[in-house]
Amino acid sequence: MQNTTTAASTAASTAQALFALVDVNNFYVSCERVFQPKLEGVPMVVLSNNDGCAVARSNEVKALGVKMGAPWFDLKDLAQQHGILAFSSNYTLYGDMSNRATEILRQFTPDVEVYSIDESFLRVETVAHLYGGAASMGQAIRQRVKQWAGLPVCVGFGSTKTLAKLANHLAKKQAVFNSVCDLSALPDSQLHGWMHTTAVSEVWGVGKRIAARLEAMGITTVLGLMQADAKALRSQFGVVLERTASELAGTSCLELDDLVEAKQQIMSSRSFGQPVTAVAQLTESVSWHCHLASEKLRAQQSVAGAVLVFVKTNRFKAHAPQYSASLLVPLVQPSDDTCAITAAALHGLQRIYREGFAYHKAGVMLMQLTQKQNHQSTLFDDGTARVRSAKLMQAMDAVNATWGRGTLRIGSMGTAATTRHWAMRSGNRSARYTTHWGELPCAS
Repeated sequence: MQNTTTAASTAASTAQALFALVDVNNFYVSCERVFQPKLEGVPMVVLSNNDGCAVARSNEVKALGVKMGAPWFDLKDLAQQHGILAFSSNYTLYGDMSNRATEILRQFTPDVEVYSIDESFLRVETVAHLYGGAASMGQAIRQRVKQWAGLPVCVGFGSTKTLAKLANHLAKKQAVFNSVCDLSALPDSQLHGWMHTTAVSEVWGVGKRIAARLEAMGITTVLGLMQADAKALRSQFGVVLERTASELAGTSCLELDDLVEAKQQIMSSRSFGQPVTAVAQLTESVSWHCHLASEKLRAQQSVAGAVLVFVKTNRFKAHAPQYSASLLVPLVQPSDDTCAITAAALHGLQRIYREGFAYHKAGVMLMQLTQKQNHQSTLFDDGTARVRSAKLMQAMDAVNATWGRGTLRIGSMGTAATTRHWAMRSGNRSARYTTHWGELPCAS
């Protein structure tokens, strides 16, 4: 028994790396359709903050030639002609659905890296055989995520993360793969054939500018990048693109990121739904941003040494008076306390506020971040205030985690009855089906 276990462990450790990339198709749109099945097949878009631009498009809208980021006001005629529905962003719903999909993926393997709200990398070489191979595992993932979360996904497999990303692109674009593509199972002739027919701009990490420079050098396809001279790539583009080419050739240079690095700065800001002129409304907005930023600060176990507060008018309204200002306010002691951070930010706001302007945006940035455990107290700090602050923040976070963000808040954020004229426009937002009792879906 011991020899069998040792052999299995050795085989697992020597197995060639195999990565999977699971991507939810048209994520925001798919989330909306989970709870409104009547939207299946209906052309629809999800709009950005303040209902500005299309940040998600259904396949039906993509077929009409609508580009990502297209302004909604430019689409009104097309929308009327083809019956395109527009939804405001429902980030509460999307975040919760993303978490649900991720938890399903963790049932297949514990080695999961959440790359974005709709994409996750998996390390699967030690578990793929349990499902009869990578392709069968991919179909099992598709079926379970669809059945349990209602979301359609495509799955790509490769011996490197870059190849897995490429495989996912092929799974999504090429019907022959039935939404699951395993490049590690293809002979070199077929793999190179797909690489030859795929533009270099589709490679993970190759943006428009790099793609244009590569095309000027005659490297127009994925295969061309894979076969390019490594030294030339490094000298002209740097080590990152050289590693990308190596990954395309099957040499794994990128591992899963098991730990998320702590941010060096934390920013919270958002454009207003309508112009704001009163300092009282700016105070509420800045206080809310301090609340959100402080939550993120505590989540990564950091403290901030200073708060940058800023306000600005709408620069796109050239006929209106323009003004923008910011001020960095140091904290007496580095802190993660929402009250201390908000007090500093509001002190700065009073200094930079000017009457007579229609403000379009306000926000805060927490700076000079350090790990809380490494923070050194001053000679006159007996720890009493820090203990009280920690207990208060712990209680606030616990209440808000249970009953919803902003349930327990500081007074300058306003009350539940306060009309937040500065809040972003979201007139077409769907219900928060999974996180708010009053908005649960009803079966009839």
